[in-house]
Amino acid sequence: VSSRPIICGRLRETMLATSIIATLAFQGGSVAPRGAAARSAISAADKFAYGLAGVTGPIGPFDPLGFSKGPEKVVRYYRESELMHGRVGMLASAGFLVQESFHPLFGGSITGPAINHIPQTPPFFWGVLVAGIGAAEAYRISIGYESPQEAIAVDDPDTPENESSGWNSANSFTLKDSYTPGALGFDPLGLKPKTPVELAEMQAKELNNGRLAMLAAAGMLAQETVNQKQLLETLFGN
Repeated sequence: VSSRPIICGRLRETMLATSIIATLAFQGGSVAPRGAAARSAISAADKFAYGLAGVTGPIGPFDPLGFSKGPEKVVRYYRESELMHGRVGMLASAGFLVQESFHPLFGGSITGPAINHIPQTPPFFWGVLVAGIGAAEAYRISIGYESPQEAIAVDDPDTPENESSGWNSANSFTLKDSYTPGALGFDPLGLKPKTPVELAEMQAKELNNGRLAMLAAAGMLAQETVNQKQLLETLFGN
């Protein structure tokens, strides 16, 4: 008789211990990922420009005006703009040199410094140029940007919550979370690297060449505006 309380007590202790272990076992899978996700988010926020490619030696992180210290969505928008302008700068720098030496379009009648070529083109070319730029920009926006025209609740309390206000200003100039700045899916030559490390290296190279090209294109525009001479004529005096 005297052993019953002891047995019952041990049984209760065993059941309590079992329930605690089972509870911890089911919670472990959910607690650990949350902690890992939090650590990952903190480490990404601590990185320069939220870990975006473009930091290279020997200077390293360079942002004297503090553009990279804003919210992540703003920094990603800046990077998208930098990439697009860098690509245009690379095309413009090459175009300046090529079109001043080789310009067979329109019967070869367009001559002189490249800065004066567009005003010499016929009016229909302006329409083709504007349409081409518009189509390229529309394609880029459709891939990378959130749509500002989506159903949102307006501040009017009498408006149903699911009614669209027609324009979501919070989504204006906002990139999609799934979109990597500059990744438009256009790679006809298959140059995109397969590994993340090689891809980051190529992204840094593209950014550096784009930055240099923007400076070069600006210099070409300024030089030809000042002396109204072709670039090679300015360089070699021919």
